Amino acid sequence: MTKTLHHRACHLCEAICGLTIETEDQEDGSRRILSIKGDAQDSFSRGHICPKAVALQDIQNDPDRIRQPMRRAGNEWLPIEWDEAFALVAERLADIQGRHGNNAVAVYQGNPSVHNYGLMTHSNYFLGLLKTRGRFSATSVDQLPHHLISQQMYGHGLLIPIPDIDQTQFMLILGGNPLASNGSIMTVPDVEKRLKALQARGGKLVVVDPRRSETAAMADQHLFVRPGQDAALLFGLLNTLFEERLGRATHLEIEGLEQVREAIDRFTPEAMSQRCGVPAEHIRQLARDFAAAESAVCYGRMGVSTQAFGSLCQWLIQLINLVTGNLDRVGGVLCTEPAVDLVAATSGGHFNRWQSRVSGLPEYGGELPVAALAEEMLTPGEGQVRALVTVAGNPVLSTPNGRQLEQALDGLEFMLSIDLYINETTRYADLILPPTSPLEHEHYDTTFNLFAVRNVTRFNESVLAKPAGALHDWEIFVGLAKAFAARTGIELKPTMAPEQMIDLGLRAGAYGDRSELKLSVARLREHPHGVDLGPLKPNLAGRLKTTSRKVEAAPSILLADLERFAAQPTPREGELVLIGRRHVRSNNSWMHNYHRLVKGKPRHQLLMHPRDLEARGLVDGQRVRVRSRVGMIEVEVGASEDMMPGVVSLPHGWGHARPGVRMGIASEQPGASANDLTDERQLDAVSGNAALNGVPVEVVAA
Repeated sequence: MTKTLHHRACHLCEAICGLTIETEDQEDGSRRILSIKGDAQDSFSRGHICPKAVALQDIQNDPDRIRQPMRRAGNEWLPIEWDEAFALVAERLADIQGRHGNNAVAVYQGNPSVHNYGLMTHSNYFLGLLKTRGRFSATSVDQLPHHLISQQMYGHGLLIPIPDIDQTQFMLILGGNPLASNGSIMTVPDVEKRLKALQARGGKLVVVDPRRSETAAMADQHLFVRPGQDAALLFGLLNTLFEERLGRATHLEIEGLEQVREAIDRFTPEAMSQRCGVPAEHIRQLARDFAAAESAVCYGRMGVSTQAFGSLCQWLIQLINLVTGNLDRVGGVLCTEPAVDLVAATSGGHFNRWQSRVSGLPEYGGELPVAALAEEMLTPGEGQVRALVTVAGNPVLSTPNGRQLEQALDGLEFMLSIDLYINETTRYADLILPPTSPLEHEHYDTTFNLFAVRNVTRFNESVLAKPAGALHDWEIFVGLAKAFAARTGIELKPTMAPEQMIDLGLRAGAYGDRSELKLSVARLREHPHGVDLGPLKPNLAGRLKTTSRKVEAAPSILLADLERFAAQPTPREGELVLIGRRHVRSNNSWMHNYHRLVKGKPRHQLLMHPRDLEARGLVDGQRVRVRSRVGMIEVEVGASEDMMPGVVSLPHGWGHARPGVRMGIASEQPGASANDLTDERQLDAVSGNAALNGVPVEVVAA
């Protein structure tokens, strides 16, 4: 039987590593996957892959994966034809909106939405027809502060400066663990080798984290910081840069920098040290070292975004890069110029045009903070959410106070899920519509090329044929849109396949018809290992979308938040606070049903410093109860010197023991859900992003 080598990128995480996949043709006309390896000819990933890529074949072969539309009938799931399913969705949603208004239907889109180009190009073809303000996504339990700060300072939420990791001489990482995440809002395959190269050329890596993470362990310097107090450290750094005149000139036009200097004058390293737990002299020396470096990057990720001052943190990170002359500078942070340029093609984004009905949380980019989703379902009155559409998401495990959300889902009139599994969220659905598997459809990365440490592009062919009777995700949305438009009398505009949209984007971009490369989908198909478009270069001045065409250093919404920060009390001694953590074999809630990714020692222990265990009469390996304001879980505790005293760590995305879940391997090692402890009331007040880190908890023997 014929064997074939296929080349495409892995799209399970942000690193988009190149793969070589060997298949064998079968007698029935299908293909069997023989091996998945790194593609040594991919100039971006250079043959590197992580364990998740090999698990693509496990997703393909998983007996728990849904392969046909399913309708819930009591406690059973029965198959249903596509057209019948589309008609049922249209009937139920139109009826609910007709009786209760458009906002009675809400939408939640999960993280995998940005990893699948059919969802990126076509989800709004149907969801936009609903005309609801109740749009929610995983953005507001993740990177929302990144987008908001870029929108406020640079005029576009996707215009995010990226670390020039291959050329910098100093990298300061706060609340990020790229050795586990493979890079995030920094598409950087083989990040460990790149960080070692930084050190080998005489550069310095400094990591700030309440846990000595995998990245912190390889750093030249690691500083423990109290969870939720990164802003205090950043204020101390910026204050030192101003006070000691350590800044460097920039070619960019800046508005409001003197206003910033005056506003933060009170936040001295001495004052900030009491809050963040880092000695004042260490703060000052770090600022001096950063400013003295030939080039430097300040980068903060999940840990600094999902906390009570997430927006302040991301603002301060941008200011530190700006003041030291490292914004839009080789070796500092630079903006990409991708082949399909969403920054050039779209508006910059909007903020606070409307607010959530119950708590008044602000809209960003047409979405409300997902921390408000459950209360919007549970609180009676005009505009109460009575139906939900979920797309590639599991908010019961991914958003704060998951038990409250379960209660809300159980009371809905109707729920539709577009998903591959019956998971902790989709088990409440009336209908589940499954798309093709990752290897059964083509892919072009519209998102992570925007955040890559080099300008790269590739078009990924499908490896396996679409099974008879299956639909791609974009085809599902087209079917739903047609049925809903027919039911409601809406005039539906024609659409085209995702490949055609990408082709138009490529040809209109900087490397398209106007350039020598003349990129198109056809041209990319001639280069299955991808196309390297060169290193990042200074370009921010020409890409700014602010009204002033300047960098806006002092957004009013950030200056207004300074009083809230100043009024926050110093953390109490003896109090335990919860943080999360990542693992390279996991990706949020959706990689736990594959044996090769969960085998070995369980990775869902609560980590705790030995001193904190002893103070509570606990021992390593014991079962404990962890309580917060909103809930309680039972979990095994593990002693770890890597933890900062007073801090406990539990990875999110576990908790697979719920009844009705149909994921056999995940159910064997269910773990406990950290989001049964996180509090929907703890938010970044500026953006509404969930504060998943720094949650006060108690730990006692089970």
